[in-house]
Amino acid sequence: MLKTFIAFVKKEMYHILRDVRTLLILFGMPIALVLIFGYTVTNEFKGASVGIVDQAQDDLSRQLITKLTASGHFELVRKPHNIEALEADFRAGDVKLGIIIPPDFEKYFLGGEGSTIQLISDATEPNYAVTLTNYASQMIRDFQQEQFPTEQMPYAVAIENRMFYNPELVGAYNFIPGVVALILMLISAMMTSLTIAREKESGTMDLLLVSPLNPVLIILGKVTPYVVLSFINALVVFAMGWLIFDVPVRGSLALLLALCLLYLMVALALGILISTRSDSQQTAMMMSMFVLLMPTMLLSGFIFPIASMPAILQFISKIIPAKYFILIEKAIMLKGAGWEAIAIPAGVLLLMMFVLLAAARKNFKVVYD
Repeated sequence: MLKTFIAFVKKEMYHILRDVRTLLILFGMPIALVLIFGYTVTNEFKGASVGIVDQAQDDLSRQLITKLTASGHFELVRKPHNIEALEADFRAGDVKLGIIIPPDFEKYFLGGEGSTIQLISDATEPNYAVTLTNYASQMIRDFQQEQFPTEQMPYAVAIENRMFYNPELVGAYNFIPGVVALILMLISAMMTSLTIAREKESGTMDLLLVSPLNPVLIILGKVTPYVVLSFINALVVFAMGWLIFDVPVRGSLALLLALCLLYLMVALALGILISTRSDSQQTAMMMSMFVLLMPTMLLSGFIFPIASMPAILQFISKIIPAKYFILIEKAIMLKGAGWEAIAIPAGVLLLMMFVLLAAARKNFKVVYD
């Protein structure tokens, strides 16, 4: 029986490896997604278009402008003469942030009387607008401190910020773990569901069921190659995150890979369950996209923080496997945490695996008994 099972697994592996389209999905899609998300989906910004209305035209205002543009985060693309011209630049989409420096800026600033600099942002992209204004505000505060390094405002409270685990706020540190969870879920579950649905659609599943192998071993033989290939995918994605985006693994690599294998088993169990509920590849594809893609992207904490979601969505997120795997990845990779910190999400994934496998086995028996 064991020799028959191994031969069956080898046959399935050969079938996958000689199918160019399957290989492109298995290995081409993960590489493309890592590069796309790693470079485009980020909170960082460079060269944001800025328009500055310099009503002072003095030495200090020019120093401030130099300070704002020297970092490379802002690019001065317009210097309108008045606010009306700046509004026209906003309507045309030429600038994303407007800075208005008032008249006699140097006189009032150096005289200690205070001066108000107005920041105007394009809030059609709210998150981007908040990022730009916050960064510009911080740079203006730094400029003020440079001008008066030994003085403090009366009754001022000094604030010192420290950020653990990602002090430079590198966007890839947040998105690479999410991309890994998304890729493994899509590739493992979707390819598994499509493979088994294809056998059912073509009628070859009935032929397999009368073979010496029992139904459980047939399903295991179908998914085993995807376990191996998906695990290789995980290694490739982690290596790309480290080599290209400098995403660290501060904790145990062995623990991370072991829990990655557990997450793969959850994804494969979900794919098997979808296939037992699908009569065709098209149905399996639609169910995979509906059940896997959107919830994994939107409700796992990959893009949007779960804490800011409505209560009903926070409740639904509790059944999304990717949520727990992302928590595990960030704890091990960024915090260097050990088993004690990830025991609960790992236990949830283990429970999900058994529940999904039991549901898939029950559905498979209902269909073919």
